[in-house]
Amino acid sequence: MTEEEMRKRLAMLKVEHRDLDIAIAALVETGGPDQLQVARLKKRKLSLRDQMAIIEDYLTPDIIA
Repeated sequence: MTEEEMRKRLAMLKVEHRDLDIAIAALVETGGPDQLQVARLKKRKLSLRDQMAIIEDYLTPDIIA
């Protein structure tokens, strides 16, 4: 995967992460009984965050001070 592809993937992950945040907030606001769905969305959101961290670590050069 090239650096440009990684940057595009990172941008897509950030959008999906933001969308999940909005979806979770909407479910919580409605007070629906579907806590299982909220838990699944939160788990997916954490997975996205982990993937973003891996890509960001790869894209950020190590600087020795």
